[in-house]
Amino acid sequence: MSKIDTSLVADTQLDLPAAPHTAQAETSPDRMILLITLVGIILWGLSVAAFGIPGLYIPALIAVPVIWTLLIIITRG
Repeated sequence: MSKIDTSLVADTQLDLPAAPHTAQAETSPDRMILLITLVGIILWGLSVAAFGIPGLYIPALIAVPVIWTLLIIITRG
């Protein structure tokens, strides 16, 4: 009698991904980042439409210290 090498036997069970949840779809972090970015751009555009040029540059001036702080946090690890 010979022994069968199990490493040579084809795998008969396929590992198929599970069906997506139909009740609630999970949102990925990439999708949330994109959504937040788009909402921010839309709000900035509405600010320009409502207030003109000050609506364009005042949010940018406010964002400078915020981005500067985020860069320091990122570089410190």
